[in-house]
Amino acid sequence: MRLSRLLIATLLLVFAALPPLHAQASGSPYSVVVPVADTSDAQRDQAFATALGQVLTRVAGGQDLRSNPGYGDALGKAGSIVQKFQYQRAATGLILDVEFEPGSVRRLVSKLGVASAGIKPPVLLLVQGSDGSLFDQAALASLAAAAAARGTNVVYPDAANPPDPAKVAAVDSAALAAINRQYHTGLVLLGKLHGSSADWTLISGGQPQRWSSHGATEDALLGDAAGGMVDRIGKQLNVVGAGPSEGKLWISGLASAADYANLLNALQADPAVRQVTTVGAENDAVLLYVKASLPMTGLAANLAAGGHLLLQGEPHAGADANLRWLH
Repeated sequence: MRLSRLLIATLLLVFAALPPLHAQASGSPYSVVVPVADTSDAQRDQAFATALGQVLTRVAGGQDLRSNPGYGDALGKAGSIVQKFQYQRAATGLILDVEFEPGSVRRLVSKLGVASAGIKPPVLLLVQGSDGSLFDQAALASLAAAAAARGTNVVYPDAANPPDPAKVAAVDSAALAAINRQYHTGLVLLGKLHGSSADWTLISGGQPQRWSSHGATEDALLGDAAGGMVDRIGKQLNVVGAGPSEGKLWISGLASAADYANLLNALQADPAVRQVTTVGAENDAVLLYVKASLPMTGLAANLAAGGHLLLQGEPHAGADANLRWLH
């Protein structure tokens, strides 16, 4: 069913002063697992500091906070905002599972003077060995650990029914929609190892970024991939404006009133969005006027990374960014 002008007029909504709602697809954003040598007080305090650094980066949307005044002091007092912790034995040795009090972390991020675009969705890892088989969670441990150290979470494909890497690489809209439904993300890292080299593709909101790497070992290749992945996500998504911005988004692919309502709900849930007004409609598309804490191009990239939308090339006439709704 096409969206009619009468329907738009009926459903016309304005979202003003929207509350920040944070969502995490894979575990709590305030919980981190870090390795420790023993259960001594010194090791535990160091683990608390390491864990808090990762959580602060994650809650700040991936921004690097290390140069912010007060950051070092905050890590030194990390234990004061730990909600709970537990030692566990893992295949790699002793680990400490640390969970921080969410309100205290958010207040600390604000105290550090950070304007956040919100917690980023996790990255789905689809990495193949030289034989074409997908790596499992254990094989990807070094990549996941390196990404976590920089505040980026990952998720792993369902071993029984993984996404088809070829379809994802081709930016097949049905494949990306299925990933959004199952893994709640629009971020996918595709990898193919060839001995001492590897080819990588980061899909972010339907936009591919490709690069290659070389390493003496598999772990070196995976660690390099984590760095390249986080750097590219940061460059695209960690766009923080100097103040409130406003502009227009053209969003197509809306086949029903339910799609329109779900689109508005997705915008309402984004912490960067302050106000949304529907100003026009044509066939299966709407033109939205948006006020946000990010520039429109940065907002569009972050919305697409969430998995509900795809970035669509050049902006539509009269709009600052062009996206398509995924069913």
